[in-house]
Amino acid sequence: MSISLAAFNTFALQQNCTSLVEVTSKAELIDICNKLYKQQLPMLVLGGGSNLVFTEDYDGTVVKVSTKGIQFTADDDYQYITIQAGENWHNLVESCLQKQIDGLENMALIPGTVGAAPIQNIGAYGVEFNRFCYEIEFLQLDTGHLVRFNNQQCDFGYRESIFKKQLNNLAVITEVTLKLAKHWVPVIDYGPLQHFDPSTVTAKQIFDCVCHIRQSKLPDPKVLGNVGSFFKNPLVSTKAYNELKLCFTDLVAYQQVDGQYKLAAGWLIDYVGLKGVNIGDAAVHQDQALVLVNLGHATGKQVCQLAKYVIQMVFDKFAVTLQPEPRIMGSVGEIEIK
Repeated sequence: MSISLAAFNTFALQQNCTSLVEVTSKAELIDICNKLYKQQLPMLVLGGGSNLVFTEDYDGTVVKVSTKGIQFTADDDYQYITIQAGENWHNLVESCLQKQIDGLENMALIPGTVGAAPIQNIGAYGVEFNRFCYEIEFLQLDTGHLVRFNNQQCDFGYRESIFKKQLNNLAVITEVTLKLAKHWVPVIDYGPLQHFDPSTVTAKQIFDCVCHIRQSKLPDPKVLGNVGSFFKNPLVSTKAYNELKLCFTDLVAYQQVDGQYKLAAGWLIDYVGLKGVNIGDAAVHQDQALVLVNLGHATGKQVCQLAKYVIQMVFDKFAVTLQPEPRIMGSVGEIEIK
């Protein structure tokens, strides 16, 4: 039996899997994943499919996480939100806003599910997931036990976490708890949010602005298949930044608290003239260089060929190596881009 994955990945890549199971409760998720792991069968735990590039048919079981449930509690200073892994991230942001729980508004319209958010430490417009992470509950496959990690144990970094490193392929996130201060402080020091007045701006205004920017810059995956930003913004040392700035005076970069600089990957790609470039039906979006799109019948292999070309062109110009954000999937698991 072969099941199409086209509807389960936002790139709309036409690959299949051997079997697909949709789970709607935490108990079911734990039971299915434990059984598959013990049988040593290939298993892919899937949220919204917005961070995957399938390069060939998946020779295993795809576990589609559709668990739902959000609980709100509070103490004198903080709001605590416990969310099941299958909840949609943007819907959560909207729900919080409606309840006047502010803080997540900068991360509006990030695609995917809540369970996937900690793995990549999602972020946008100056705010990352780890800012609000209180606790992550996950099934540790090699022990079969439910484990809870606090923020520090998750070892978050830029688009990184322990779930991508030491616990890669060993953890199935079941539940996430966020902690948001009741005393809200807006984050508006990033790019297009800088025009707001910190003394008068509201979370709803930031939310609306972020939604408008994302909708105007990023193509709708229902129209053009994509995974949003395809490349991470590279981090470079102060020395490397200063050297680049001497050669490229318009270079767009943001200084980090540790002194490094985060370069705007979209600017680098645009500078080398790659907007609209394609390999087959895989193309660099004509309006947003950071996004690779499916023009209709792209294959995962074409997407990877295009990504490699972009990486090489940027490296040749700037001596900076771009890294893909999405997971590149082979027949039995994650692979390096090739």
